[in-house]
Amino acid sequence: MSRSERFSRLRRLRRPAVRRRVRAAIAEELLGTPRSLAVVCALTASMLAVGTWYYVPTADEVPALLWPLYADSAVAVALGGSVLLRLVPAVRRGDRVIDVPVSRASTYLQTVAFVWLVQFGVWPLVSLNLAFGEYVAAPDAWIYYWGVIGTHLLFVGLALLFPVFGRTTRGALATALALGVANVVVDYWIGYHPPLLYEPGPGLASATLAIAVGSVALASHSFRRLDGDA
Repeated sequence: MSRSERFSRLRRLRRPAVRRRVRAAIAEELLGTPRSLAVVCALTASMLAVGTWYYVPTADEVPALLWPLYADSAVAVALGGSVLLRLVPAVRRGDRVIDVPVSRASTYLQTVAFVWLVQFGVWPLVSLNLAFGEYVAAPDAWIYYWGVIGTHLLFVGLALLFPVFGRTTRGALATALALGVANVVVDYWIGYHPPLLYEPGPGLASATLAIAVGSVALASHSFRRLDGDA
């Protein structure tokens, strides 16, 4: 393939319609058969188990009512897993992923799951790098730095499949934004932030809020609107 042909293909990927077709093909490959969907669900379940294990030692220090906002990464994966499980009946029937029916209620789950997966998939890139030296010098740096960042980037990859079959509404986007703001309040104003090797300050709080807003904006851009919702 010549250089001009490669550049031509890259330029075509800049077109929204082309990107949608590529993403739909990837989603169909990863989620479109019972076997492939089971593999993705198993991977998601393993990430949920690891995330839960991370938060369990400190869970008794946080009021139970605030656990969903405290254990944010684990909750993000649980929401993503719930979205995947809703695909199972349609995939077993042989329906295409893109044709899975969507209800107004499911738009809330899909939108919030997308936003939280993106938000907390990106968050470690900021939070860990604010104390880069401490994390890479830790005895278990391969877990606490490289492992965490690599795993959380999988959150983003999973979330980007949801717009293929999902929809959103203004109410769902507003709910996702409100939860993102509530998470920042719980983590950095009340003080129930995830376990870190340092005490976070206003910089991480501001960055987390910016990531939350950006994740909602990405959801608004990526999802098609449910019929009847402007």
